[in-house]
Amino acid sequence: MDETIKKSLQATACKVRMGVLTGTFHAKSGHPGGSLSIADLVTYLYCVKMHTDPKHPDMPERDRLVLSKGHTAPALYAILAEKGFFDKKELESLRHIGAMLQGHPCIKTPGVDMSSGSLGQGISAACGMALAGKLKAADYHVYAILGDGEIEEGQVWEAAMFAAHYGLDNLTAIVDNNGLQIDGKITEVCSPEPIDKKFEAFGWHVIVVEDAHDFDRLEAAFNEAESIVGKPVCIIQKSIKGKGVSFMENQVGWHGSAPNAEQYEQGMNELKAALAEVEA
Repeated sequence: MDETIKKSLQATACKVRMGVLTGTFHAKSGHPGGSLSIADLVTYLYCVKMHTDPKHPDMPERDRLVLSKGHTAPALYAILAEKGFFDKKELESLRHIGAMLQGHPCIKTPGVDMSSGSLGQGISAACGMALAGKLKAADYHVYAILGDGEIEEGQVWEAAMFAAHYGLDNLTAIVDNNGLQIDGKITEVCSPEPIDKKFEAFGWHVIVVEDAHDFDRLEAAFNEAESIVGKPVCIIQKSIKGKGVSFMENQVGWHGSAPNAEQYEQGMNELKAALAEVEA
């Protein structure tokens, strides 16, 4: 990847992380940990891979994204704001009564393609979108982001079976494999491992990204995904929960806890320093 493009993506990812902290701090609730772990992913998707238009968010030919792990909506909202789907000021009203940005994605929000939040259901909706695209001979691609704890849900595997059966090669699922869920380590709660072998057994092409915060590796994975014909693709990205904020990284307690004023200031200062370093 060109270094100039990479630096631009790194800068945007820093801003997305700032948006995550801003939203959860003002809401006094939310899920910063998993939102931070997908910040680089959503940055890459919306800035490089996906065909979207903030001025025409509902255009039929757009690529679709379903955030199946809907509790990480702060990351989705932050990148949508960065791309101009709505004003960044809206992030400060996250989860407020009467505000546009709900705690989980709502399809009425500009740029949001599917309401989600009930874990396991988003990937099924993504399968439906992909099948509709096949039946209409449409050119759009569907992306679905799942949590590694979420794939403990049985519905995920029903959807996996469906996608392979119908050869949905216009569907790419990304499993955010940060190793932690609300009750602890996924390996201790109800292990879904080996994730790669399971998706392969269900007929998917699987790509493992060892560092989800490396844009070169993300690009290589998505380029490979585009070359696959006849079957859906699952990208398993190994990420760090809370990535970018030192005291949140790999800490299960930040799955669903909002920062207080002091923590917000510390986190924002760290991210501003990282942004300054990238832009230097």
